[in-house]
Amino acid sequence: MSDKKTTFELQNIDEPELYRDMFPYVELPKVTFEKTGVPLNPAKEFFVTDTTFRDGQQARPPYTVEQVVDIYKLLAKLDNSSGMIRMSEFFLYSKKDRQAVEKCLEVGAEFPQVTSWIRAVKSDFKLVKDMQLPETGILTSCSDYHIFLKLHKDRRQALGQYLDVVRAALEEGIIPRCHFEDITRADFYGFVIPFAIELMKLRQESGLDVKIRICDTMGYGVPWPEATLPRSIPKLVHGLIHDAGVPSHLLEFHGHNDFHKVVINPATAWLYGCAGANSSLLGIGERTGNSPLEAMVIEAGQLREVAPSGKNIRYEVITEIAEYYRDTIGYDIPANYPLVGRDFNTTRAGIHADGLLKSEEIYSAFDTQKILNRAIGVAITDKSGAAGLKHWIDKHYNLDVSKHDPKLLAIRDKVDEEYEHGRTTAISDEEIHNWYAEIFAGEK
Repeated sequence: MSDKKTTFELQNIDEPELYRDMFPYVELPKVTFEKTGVPLNPAKEFFVTDTTFRDGQQARPPYTVEQVVDIYKLLAKLDNSSGMIRMSEFFLYSKKDRQAVEKCLEVGAEFPQVTSWIRAVKSDFKLVKDMQLPETGILTSCSDYHIFLKLHKDRRQALGQYLDVVRAALEEGIIPRCHFEDITRADFYGFVIPFAIELMKLRQESGLDVKIRICDTMGYGVPWPEATLPRSIPKLVHGLIHDAGVPSHLLEFHGHNDFHKVVINPATAWLYGCAGANSSLLGIGERTGNSPLEAMVIEAGQLREVAPSGKNIRYEVITEIAEYYRDTIGYDIPANYPLVGRDFNTTRAGIHADGLLKSEEIYSAFDTQKILNRAIGVAITDKSGAAGLKHWIDKHYNLDVSKHDPKLLAIRDKVDEEYEHGRTTAISDEEIHNWYAEIFAGEK
């Protein structure tokens, strides 16, 4: 990539570059490819950052202060002082926002660190200064869609405004985290790289880190190294590291799920040198949502043995978080949602239940009881058969009943009769318990 240019100066243009060959708008976006790719270069450390209280709150009714603190404590419990969940970002605009930040700071957790998010205007920066936070995100939109069409500026004007706010942060000893919004529609070598180079100059001059968040705002990013810029996540990460000189640990990827790539894209960013993956609990976020934090924690656990500190994430807290959202907040988690949905490790197929009876590994991806504190379940339907009922009865009554036991077959007949009469829903646990009590009378 670096052979495309010998210098990377800002390309100030009169008309916006909208890449209509890739983004025709009236048709589906186009992915284009070239023969050259970039090499795999995994970051030395992988970590996750949290936007539950920032981007996450843009997609649902606001959390109460008490709920924010409860969720923050669960994040800290999940992290277990490992540093895997490095930081969490908060709004500062309302009195309630600031109160939530104060309460979370009082928790005294090592991780996730409490940080803020502001627009690239100096009046917003005063909020960060007043709260005495060590780091803040700054919205620094990068595509001409945003610079020309939203901000009504040209690239030079936008760059100047962004750098002014970054300098103001550095002068106060606050670490700026520049959110390169809409980078997957931006002129990478005409704006993104020159901007990143200027930020690294300010880092060197100030002696303070300047972070960059790679924001795939519309979910246009793709995980293939041979895809062309600005959509190729591998090339975006590679270019920022090798052409702009941004250290891996100062890079972070932020994705959206418009095209169902909200987990593979940040994982790809990790594998090409970006250390951070931004996410929100349950993937709740603007439009289609963000990378689910619980998914990225599990993804990191598959790619790396332990968290950066060597301490282990407490994966079972993922189940506690899901229960809190369901029971306290009243959030409706889709039943089939991976890791946290009610039925994610529940089978309804008799042949699958039969396999589980022989060995859980046949139809379970991992030991959900040990890792997530969730036992494998079987839901009873017309497809469950005797094997499904055996699994259910054995689990609930600690038995080893035969699939051919006449009493079990009598319950199976009751199930079949329900569906023969037009039933379309699963048989409830309560119904099976009642039938068991009726037919297995006297047995425990």
